[in-house]
Amino acid sequence: MLDQLTGMRVFVEAVNRASLSAAGRTLGLSPAMAAKHVDALEANLGVKLLHRTTRRLTLTDAGAMHHDACQRILQELDEAQAEVAAQGVEAVGKLRMNAPLSFGVRFIAPLLAEFSQRYPRVEIELGLSDAQQGLLQEGWDLVVRIGHLTDNTLKARRLGNCPMRICASPVYLKRHGTPLKASDLSSHNCLSYTLSSSQRDHTWRFGRKGEVLVPVHGNLTANNGDALLAAAMDGQGIIYQPDFIVGKALADGSLIALELDHPTQDLGGLHVLFASDRHLPAKTRAMIDYLVEVFAD
Repeated sequence: MLDQLTGMRVFVEAVNRASLSAAGRTLGLSPAMAAKHVDALEANLGVKLLHRTTRRLTLTDAGAMHHDACQRILQELDEAQAEVAAQGVEAVGKLRMNAPLSFGVRFIAPLLAEFSQRYPRVEIELGLSDAQQGLLQEGWDLVVRIGHLTDNTLKARRLGNCPMRICASPVYLKRHGTPLKASDLSSHNCLSYTLSSSQRDHTWRFGRKGEVLVPVHGNLTANNGDALLAAAMDGQGIIYQPDFIVGKALADGSLIALELDHPTQDLGGLHVLFASDRHLPAKTRAMIDYLVEVFAD
């Protein structure tokens, strides 16, 4: 079955060059095949488009009308294809990226102005959420995630480490004492992060592989690390959070890091995840390379 689009191209070229043979040569078709494409186009439309003799081609009234329409359609199609193809080599278009809320506010959002200066034709939509988002299912071009990689259908670039810290305010430690062992946490007010698989079941995990389990309880749980940070700084309890959330408070003395007999669990690092397609749009490749560059510093 001959395709209609090729028939339209043959028809337009034949009219423009006043020759089916010339149209065929332009499109890499034999004269007989070029004629078959026009025959099929006429049969599909149910009208005659060309008067053909051995010496000349002339348009019918229907042919003249269809020629104008075909030229317009083919031009719009070529322009659309060129625009899409350009996205493979030039960073352009909307880029949808997703990152954890607290990390995104602290470390992703401040980087976007520089990226936009480098790639002014890229429009960024930044989604911030601590909930686990499906990349392809939710329509994101890339996501930044903290933790061990579980989806082998996606590709990943490592951006860096993400150490965990156990800490509490000086006020809390003065009132309730300082735990020295991981098991001591069972007698303290521990504020847990509900979206963490290692905290939401009232058990905190220690050891590089999370092999040491400590049952804990507390009077506050939250699905955002900044909420837990605020409570801990006010002396409410002990928190077990990534360094990027508590680092500033540790540096200024608002929180004190606890040294226990077991190391904190390894979160698995910070990664940018993206589809495994061989032909990523240039806008996506540009952001991935940019994130790898800035986090290396």
